[in-house]
Amino acid sequence: MACRISELVIDVADPERLAIFWSEVLGYVELGREDDGSIEIGPPGAGFGGPQPTLVLSPSGDPRPGKLPLHIDVNATDRDQDAELERLLALGARPVEVGQTGMESWHCLADPEGNEFCLLRARIRPL
Repeated sequence: MACRISELVIDVADPERLAIFWSEVLGYVELGREDDGSIEIGPPGAGFGGPQPTLVLSPSGDPRPGKLPLHIDVNATDRDQDAELERLLALGARPVEVGQTGMESWHCLADPEGNEFCLLRARIRPL
């Protein structure tokens, strides 16, 4: 037996804003809300416990934007990296400088609250 990642919890200042952003980025939908203001998003039709982890955006008065100890990597499923980069920037992502050399095959970005993530080059098959 082994464990599987079922959800990733991210402390954020504005769960609503980031739920909208990450739902658009990942093609996720809202799965539920908790009394504390947390919003869980995940794959449509699968939800919690499905093949992909859900994201729980948890309100925090002390979110630490920037380089998270754990960050998210994303890959396009239906377009090339350049087209996906344009889409992510239009959704509110922004490029960030983290010491890149310019030779990387990925793009370092930040979500609307400044949490860093990477757009990788390879296109992967959608689930």
